[in-house]
Amino acid sequence: MIKLFKVKEKQREQAENANGKPPVKKQSAGELRLHKDISELNLPKTCSISFPNGKDDLMNFEVTIRPDEGYYMGGTFTFSFSISPMYPHEAPKVKCKTKVYHPNIDLEGNVCLNILREDWKPVLNINTIIYGLYHLFTEPNHEDPLNHDAAAVLRDNPKLFESNVRRAMHGGYVGQTFFPRCM
Repeated sequence: MIKLFKVKEKQREQAENANGKPPVKKQSAGELRLHKDISELNLPKTCSISFPNGKDDLMNFEVTIRPDEGYYMGGTFTFSFSISPMYPHEAPKVKCKTKVYHPNIDLEGNVCLNILREDWKPVLNINTIIYGLYHLFTEPNHEDPLNHDAAAVLRDNPKLFESNVRRAMHGGYVGQTFFPRCM
C-alpha cells in the first residue's frame, strides 16, 4: 500500500514538471508563520531588517538597531536571527554581530533577553523580539547580566558606565577588551 502512494506521488510530480513549471517547494509551518510575521513588521524608525542570503532564505536574516536615545545613542548594532522550522514553538536564535560593551550582551554576542529563553511563547513574534532588543539599548538591565563587569559598573557608577560605552562605541579599550568602532 505504501509503495502505491509513492508511485502516485511520483506520477503527480512528473505531471506537474511536464507542465513546464518547476516543482513547488513546500513551506514548513515555521516558514509560513515567519512569512506572516515579517509581512506584518512594524519596526521603529531606528530599526531595519535585511536578508543577506537573499529573500529566498527567510529563516536567516539580520536586524540593525540604531538607538536614538540612551547610553547607546548614535551606535549601530547588528543582530543575526536564525529561525528553526519549529518556530513559533521554539524561540529564534539571536546573536549580536557587533561587539558591544553591554550588561545584557556578552563579548561572544549572546543576548540575555527573557523572551528568547524562559518567557518565550508561540504568541510572541519577530516584532516583539526586535522591540525587546531595542529596549535593551534604551534601558540596559544590570539585574540579569551576561557581562557581569558592565552590569556592576552600571549599577555602582552610571557615569563611568556611560564613559565606558562611549569609549567602546568610538573604537577603544574598556579594561583589557578592545571594541571596534560602531558609530
